[in-house]
Amino acid sequence: MKQRLSILLVTLVIAALCAPSAWSQATATVKGVAKDMQGQPVAGATVNYVNQDTGQKYDIKTNKKGEFFSLGIAPGKYKISLISNGQVLFFFNGVQVSLGNEENVTNFDLQKESADAKARGQAQMTPEQKAAQEKAQKENLTIKALNEKLAAATQAQQAGNFDQAIAVMKEATAMDPNRDVLWAKLGNVYSDAAKKSETTDRPAAAQLYAQSAESYQKALALKPSGAVYNNLGQALAKSGKTDDAIKAYNQAAQVDPPNAAMYYFNLGATLTNTGKIDDAVQAFDKTIAADPNRAEAYYWKGVNLLGKATLKGDKMVAPEGTSEAFNKYLELQPTGPYAEPAKQMLASMGASVETSYGKKKAKK
Repeated sequence: MKQRLSILLVTLVIAALCAPSAWSQATATVKGVAKDMQGQPVAGATVNYVNQDTGQKYDIKTNKKGEFFSLGIAPGKYKISLISNGQVLFFFNGVQVSLGNEENVTNFDLQKESADAKARGQAQMTPEQKAAQEKAQKENLTIKALNEKLAAATQAQQAGNFDQAIAVMKEATAMDPNRDVLWAKLGNVYSDAAKKSETTDRPAAAQLYAQSAESYQKALALKPSGAVYNNLGQALAKSGKTDDAIKAYNQAAQVDPPNAAMYYFNLGATLTNTGKIDDAVQAFDKTIAADPNRAEAYYWKGVNLLGKATLKGDKMVAPEGTSEAFNKYLELQPTGPYAEPAKQMLASMGASVETSYGKKKAKK
């Protein structure tokens, strides 16, 4: 009996001594290094192990070198995530953690993973997708180069170096002749150069206005624009092509109704300068219809109507609506730049100044 008891005690002791060894064989060691997109260590991050069979979780912190290490991870298949500031930076699915394997190493190299993902994406592309990507990359390079041209031309234009600005924009339109903004910019540069030459070399100015109009027409062939039609109208008017200018201003108003008042006013100014009185009055009426508070339109309408005045004896008889036009201007801008001329016009007609500021006889 004593002998059996002694054997039992020895067996229990041996079993107890073997227990820790058996437990240590039931868990595995894991380790690795985490690096960011710049190849720098990801310090203070959490490496999260989730057993995809049991749901058991382990969290391991990275040190200053981005390293992590842990004993006692149960074997199995894991999802391993790198988490920093609550954000998952990267993860691996289905990673096998095995017993007796000292190489349960999982490294996070975000720079390499990004490059690999890009390569995989390109490998999976169809020929059409690759062609589209190459086209987009080429387009981006072209846009960058054209933006540099535009910036250089603008700088030269602002400095008054119009020849240089024109040369740069010609290079830009040669690079890509299918962009309306480039032709419109070239038209603007030609126009500014023409304005500078008006007082010193009128033939040269006329040639520059013609080149400006040609550039605007190329821009409009690619994309209609109220502002460009307006600029075309001004260039054509300066070139002496009044009928074409009238068409351009009307097209501007049709393409861009919110700014129609400005376009019709410019049309009225062109018609006034060329002595087309009736047409000018109609243009200013359209301006007023589009913007009833545009004071200058009333003044110039009055000026054109006064141009049709007749003499009856020694008294000037102006067409109907003339005094109303001048008075409306004075009502809207009683101290405006045309206030005194408007009062003088009324005085020449023997009319009264009638505004919300009171009625009084205009001084002759």
